[in-house]
Amino acid sequence: MTTYVWDYLPEYEKEKDDILDAVGKVFASGRLVLGDSVKGFEEEFAAYHGTGRRCTGVDNGTNALKLALEALGVGPGDEVVTVSNTAAPTVVAIVSTGATPVFVDVREEDFLIDTDQVEAAITDRTKVLLPVHLYGQCADMEPLRAIAERHGLKLLEDCAQAHGARHHGRPAGTMGDAAAFSFYPTKVLGAYGDGGAVLTADEDTDRAMRQLRYYGMDQVYYVVRTPGHNSRLDEVQAEILRRKLTRLDAYVAGRNAVARRYEEGLADLTGPGGLRLPTTNPGNTHVYYVYVVRHPERDRIIEALKAHDIALNISYPWPCHTMTGFAHLGYAAGSLPVTEKLAGEIFSLPMYPSLPEAVQDRVITALREVVTAL
Repeated sequence: MTTYVWDYLPEYEKEKDDILDAVGKVFASGRLVLGDSVKGFEEEFAAYHGTGRRCTGVDNGTNALKLALEALGVGPGDEVVTVSNTAAPTVVAIVSTGATPVFVDVREEDFLIDTDQVEAAITDRTKVLLPVHLYGQCADMEPLRAIAERHGLKLLEDCAQAHGARHHGRPAGTMGDAAAFSFYPTKVLGAYGDGGAVLTADEDTDRAMRQLRYYGMDQVYYVVRTPGHNSRLDEVQAEILRRKLTRLDAYVAGRNAVARRYEEGLADLTGPGGLRLPTTNPGNTHVYYVYVVRHPERDRIIEALKAHDIALNISYPWPCHTMTGFAHLGYAAGSLPVTEKLAGEIFSLPMYPSLPEAVQDRVITALREVVTAL
């Protein structure tokens, strides 16, 4: 049987009764759109992140970013500083507002935005800084907040991969002016379909979000205050997320347990020219959305593992600035050297909290055999 990076079926077997009960509750409620389940999830997700937070549920993580940018005032002619070492939706969301993404490179040791390069990327058109909490740990938010305040910019956190992560005790999503989350099924807090949310402590931003997700309407049906979207979080997904939110800390603990087993099983393969395992920065709580390792012979390793029926992912093989869909941005090869170097070396090992130990051990054994033979 082939081993994949992610599989929801083991978790579903454990949680099936609760998941199906959530679906039944919604179907029996008589309210299928923006009902009690969405309202309840929004309140509970906000409360999970501390007092004073407001949450708006939307239909997916990409629109969470797009609507959050619009709620923060981003539009045509503006610029948003972010990274190219991210999933394409980060950049798609920026472009879809009419704004221009401006890329800075990442740090080689942790793959996160290089805060030392941010200030040089700011122009008089810059409106927002958009750090990505990549792979499950937070970017350095203190220098980013200082830069944003110095230049009068908004700070939007991309938390699609960081549910439950912390940075010096603060939850991911509570350190900027707003934060966007995805609940795609693979996420640390994943739905059984698409879903997203925007978290903010600002009442005006939250009000704008609620208008934007519902055609631009404000309370009165069919009275559009500003052109918006149809981006509502589904009631069924919201009720499932309510149930799973109570288990989020357990999911994080499970992912950390898997990460520790990888570290113990692979530690002696590390070193110059060898396998490089993830690091956790001081003050960070890592949630290991994906377990990303590095090796200069990445492609040979992945090909060799296929003989062991192990199929691994690369997160991500093509930096956004190299994609044809973003060629108009004008970034030449070599413009983001660290990002481009990482794209040729990184790959993801299987990671989910219900990953059976026997399957993980098979991956460790096979990876050891392949790397040692190089």
